[in-house]
Amino acid sequence: MPRSPKRPCRYPGCPNLCESGVYCKTHAPECSHDRFRGGGAARGYDSRWRKARARFLKAHPLCAECQRQGKLAPATVVDHILPHRGDERLFWDKSNWQPLCKRCHDRKTGGGL
Repeated sequence: MPRSPKRPCRYPGCPNLCESGVYCKTHAPECSHDRFRGGGAARGYDSRWRKARARFLKAHPLCAECQRQGKLAPATVVDHILPHRGDERLFWDKSNWQPLCKRCHDRKTGGGL
């Protein structure tokens, strides 16, 4: 299979090309999104969350968005309907959770590149 063409690095003024991702090897470490917003554990996605997530997905195994469209797809992500933005009360409010497949979650959050 042919290789994908290299793309320009998104760092302002950088002339380098990227093999994968959006930043070259020089700028990837300093432009990592998690660097600015903290890693998963810093945002509350720790072992307590992983256990709660597993229980929620076991109880709600199908993607809510796909079901609304008349499709069936396994849920793999617990989405916060309203972004919690660090608010612990909203983070742990189960009425603010919905099961989604990765595709629907990426579409909702804009993460699907």
